[in-house]
Amino acid sequence: MKVTIVGCSGSYPGPDSPASCYLLESDGFRMLLDLGSGSLGALQRHIGLYDVDAICLTHLHADHCLDLCGYHVARTYGPEAPYPVVPVYAPADAPRRLAAAYGMPEEPGLETAFDFVPLAPGSFEIGPFTLTAGLVNHPVEAYGFRVSDGDTCIAYSGDTGESHELVRLASGVDLMLCEASFVDGPDLPADLHLTGGQAAEHAAKAGVGRLVLTHLVPWNDQATVLDEATRGGFDGPIELARCGAVYDLA
Repeated sequence: MKVTIVGCSGSYPGPDSPASCYLLESDGFRMLLDLGSGSLGALQRHIGLYDVDAICLTHLHADHCLDLCGYHVARTYGPEAPYPVVPVYAPADAPRRLAAAYGMPEEPGLETAFDFVPLAPGSFEIGPFTLTAGLVNHPVEAYGFRVSDGDTCIAYSGDTGESHELVRLASGVDLMLCEASFVDGPDLPADLHLTGGQAAEHAAKAGVGRLVLTHLVPWNDQATVLDEATRGGFDGPIELARCGAVYDLA
């Protein structure tokens, strides 16, 4: 499996990265985990605009899904349209919410470009991948993902506060993409986001091979986020996510 960080900025695009988007490739199949604000442009540095085979959205906050609206334009009105419909695995309200964001009626909505498949906890096959979705702790319906291609395995937290389900999803994976939106401080809200230290605690409990800290909010000092993670009890490699970074797990 090859994992490319297309975007890793938290909450909104930063000066060095668009919002959340991760490209997974195996056996010629290309799948996106999230397609957040600004990520569609950066994606084209790595693959062709029409080379996406599937999209999985962890939740429906703009920094994880909004560029699906622009991608609808590309796939519906591009020079060789119509293009094949792309399956989009997402919370059940995605078709209505994204049609509203685009400013179009619910019918026909974005279905000219996408086949929306409602997410639910459990495992299913997408091309060469087995994806396991589990509900994590966030103010809206939100999922963490475990993805395997049979040889290697990753976990992606999406957005979450402290979560036993995230530990289960990440158990023994080669690579964990875990959000670290907060820096430690008093009165942090529960069930919203993790600090770097909490991300490392989850990685240690899950016994992962490598921890990559994602969803890095631009107003934070990222050196502080990384320092807190190094003191979180995880003894494997830890690094900050970087737009354009590639992990070849093969």
